[in-house]
Amino acid sequence: MEPRWSLQDKLQIVEETLQPGVTVTEVARRHGLAPSVVFTWRRLAREGRLGDAGPTFMPVEITPVPGQTTPIASPARRSGLIEIVLGRGRRIRVDREVDAEALRRVLQVVESLA
Repeated sequence: MEPRWSLQDKLQIVEETLQPGVTVTEVARRHGLAPSVVFTWRRLAREGRLGDAGPTFMPVEITPVPGQTTPIASPARRSGLIEIVLGRGRRIRVDREVDAEALRRVLQVVESLA
């Protein structure tokens, strides 16, 4: 059975691979890991996703939709487009009344494709 590695252990192992003259393969071998696991941890660390820290906050910019005007007295009309920029040219646009649970599931799927 593979040992469970703490976040601190993973970070230490990733840090070891960043030292001059050290290879991922030798660090992995020293810790009894497959090099592919260490490469994955390095990628996740670069992306800020190595630990199980849960969701993180991202900067948000609210901009009006060109050509769309909504009277203040009309709450039944949908407005307030939210655009989520995912990187690599990917964006998700929803209005402010999007179902939060549905959006969470969509974002999980998109993240898994990255």
